[in-house]
Amino acid sequence: MDRLKGKNIIKVVILIVTFIAVQMAINLGFIDSYMELNIIIICINIILAVGLNLITGFTGQFSLGHAAFMCIGAYTSAILTAKLGQPFFIALIVSGITAALAGILIGIPTLRLKGDYLAIATLGFNEIVRILALNTDYIGGAIGFNDIPKYTNWTWAFAMTLITVLLIKNFINSYRGRACIAIKEDEIAAEAMGINTTFYKVLAFAIGAFFAGIAGSLYANYFYFIKPDSFGFMKSIDILVIVVFGGLGSITGSIVGAVLLSIISLLLQSVSELRMIIYALILFGIMVFRPTGIMGKQEFKLINLPRKKLSREERKAYGSTKSY
Repeated sequence: MDRLKGKNIIKVVILIVTFIAVQMAINLGFIDSYMELNIIIICINIILAVGLNLITGFTGQFSLGHAAFMCIGAYTSAILTAKLGQPFFIALIVSGITAALAGILIGIPTLRLKGDYLAIATLGFNEIVRILALNTDYIGGAIGFNDIPKYTNWTWAFAMTLITVLLIKNFINSYRGRACIAIKEDEIAAEAMGINTTFYKVLAFAIGAFFAGIAGSLYANYFYFIKPDSFGFMKSIDILVIVVFGGLGSITGSIVGAVLLSIISLLLQSVSELRMIIYALILFGIMVFRPTGIMGKQEFKLINLPRKKLSREERKAYGSTKSY
């Protein structure tokens, strides 16, 4: 227990120091508006990737419609803050709930499908949402939705990223999360053991959609302007690439993938003509030499703290006979 508390304290200290260091750098001007923009984008990509990893990496449901939930969250937040004058916190929560409801709506009929059929169904849903946004004048239609209040900042982005990672990690380590992992490993065996596979697949889909809606809200209230084409098929592919690049079934992988791909994309902007070619070659190389992604299924762990040597009575209390 002391060792676990020590690790948790170290993690909390690292998070607090990271937040304060970045905030001070922004306040003092060491991080300009362009660098801040990229940091916010990285946070949004982490939220999207971790949410999709729950669906695809941990539950084994191949989804190509994650951008649709981001779109729903973005437009919901834009309407609430720009047209209805609601606080940003309310917009965040409602955006997540709206996206989750959409996830349940599409999940119930489609998650009985598997593999390529599920991917095509979710891709179709993505296009339906985009076309609806494209033809709805109330939210700007093809012209886009502008004059959205800028509420998103480093504090909001960091807080939402941290909450997303912690909640999804705790979910995966729970009974329900283990049920989702069992479905991925062998759905027939999981169902034979009494797991309601449809329920847990829809649950994972709804949770992933909820956080995609949160990411959409952060996006809308940072860039002032959104348009339907920003949430098309290619956006879903971008999110999926981050997840695969980092490692399916690894939360740490999603974080590392989002950070590295964002940095690579940023560095290649100076060679815009070759940017996508080099970007594709880097991804190709990773998939050839490391097909499981950078992290595989592994999670980052802090360096082990020195273990306290337990007495025989303490070892019996822990139910272990091995030496410490």
